[in-house]
Amino acid sequence: MVRVKHISFADKTLFVDDAAADLLVEYAALLGAENSADAVRVYAIGQDGNEVEVNFVLNAATNLASESTNSSAQPPSNDQAVEYMRAKIDAIRHPRAAEAEDAPYSVDDEAY
Repeated sequence: MVRVKHISFADKTLFVDDAAADLLVEYAALLGAENSADAVRVYAIGQDGNEVEVNFVLNAATNLASESTNSSAQPPSNDQAVEYMRAKIDAIRHPRAAEAEDAPYSVDDEAY
C-alpha cells in the first residue's frame, strides 16, 4: 500500500504519495538555499477527489507544507517526478568535477 501525504500549496490541498511529498519539500528547500528555481509536475488527488496534474514552481519563495494523513486514498504514481527530483537533488549536493577539454586551447591554433 502506498502511503499518502497531504500537501498544502497556495490555497490548494492535495494528496500525493509519500516519496513525492517528501522530495517536493526537500527539493524546494535545497533550491531556496541555492537561490535557484525549477518546475516539477506531479499527479495528485485534489480536494474534490479527482486526479489532477499539478505544476509546482519551486524557489526561495516557495511556501509548501507536507503532513501525514490517515487517508486510504490511492494517489497516482509519480515515479518520473520522484526520479527527476532525486537526480536534481543529487546533482546539487554532489556536483560533477570540472573536466578539462581533450586538448588545451592555444592562440597558435587559430588561423589568421
